[in-house]
Amino acid sequence: MGGLDFLLHSIAYAPREDLHGRVVDSSAEGFATAMDVSCHSFLRMARISEPLMTDGGCLLCVTFYGSELVVENYNLMGPVKAALESVTRYVAAELGPKGIRAHAISPGPIATRAASGLERFDELLERAAASAPARHRVDIADVGALAAFLVSDAAHRITGTIIPVDGGQHLLA
Repeated sequence: MGGLDFLLHSIAYAPREDLHGRVVDSSAEGFATAMDVSCHSFLRMARISEPLMTDGGCLLCVTFYGSELVVENYNLMGPVKAALESVTRYVAAELGPKGIRAHAISPGPIATRAASGLERFDELLERAAASAPARHRVDIADVGALAAFLVSDAAHRITGTIIPVDGGQHLLA
């Protein structure tokens, strides 16, 4: 196990009281915790992975369109995911000369344990399925298929992207 080909960062957290409140009311501690767990941990993983990716590699993280648009009840995670997307672009630029690529995958709402912490998440799932141009919800297999492509040799000239896999939900205002 002398090397690493790819890494998938898929962790996010905010203290419940900060996640369920208004962004302007978030505590400094809650904001810092959310940024550390959900964003800075990707930087730490990139730093640890860099020396192991001697033949290049791919770093992936998971984001959500609530980073670009205000999504009801997404609250503090919106700004945190926006930071994660920016970090992804910087990682791609800094590690690109070593053949290390970085991408953020942006799925539509998926029923996960982490997402269940969002207020009225079931309503978000229903709205996404009803309004997305493809008229269906995205599932984890869709995310896996995109990740498999991004870490493959077929994507070796692509880096620094935030790629939606959301049935077209990102197209809508």
